[in-house]
Amino acid sequence: MKPISSRTQLWFVGLGYAAVFAIAAVLVFARYLLEHFHRAEVAAAGGMYAAGDTMLAMFILCLFMIPTAFLVWVMAKYESVYTTYSQLLMGLSLSAPVCLSLFVFGKNHVAESLSVVCLCRLVASPFVLVGIVVSRLVARFDRAKRLTSYALLIEGLTLGIAVALLSRG
Repeated sequence: MKPISSRTQLWFVGLGYAAVFAIAAVLVFARYLLEHFHRAEVAAAGGMYAAGDTMLAMFILCLFMIPTAFLVWVMAKYESVYTTYSQLLMGLSLSAPVCLSLFVFGKNHVAESLSVVCLCRLVASPFVLVGIVVSRLVARFDRAKRLTSYALLIEGLTLGIAVALLSRG
């Protein structure tokens, strides 16, 4: 049996993204309709609806991670592409300690909008960590392995420090 070409694999990944996007659109529209036709309940229990919105966002994010894992697997075959991707992961992981330090130390010196961006980046940290772990597992080339290992170390330490700071109070 002939192996599937990389081009065909990329088409399947693209179809996966399209399917997840369609599912996400239907779920978000259903959530919008639910909140639109039950305005009194939303006003009375806004926090519960906000929690539901957050859970829906996390579910959709997890759905998007499925085709992304396959995309990373396809990219891992090409050294230059995967090395560039590993450098991107390294830069993304470096944003976590910057956001943590701005969020913790810049309460009175940083604009509220930047603090919100930093908080969103820190909340997304576990998902980024999973993506880096998958990227490290499929890495084939030495430089890409090293870069993803550094990114994993930075993201993991930052997440650990953030959890320690959160539990400290």
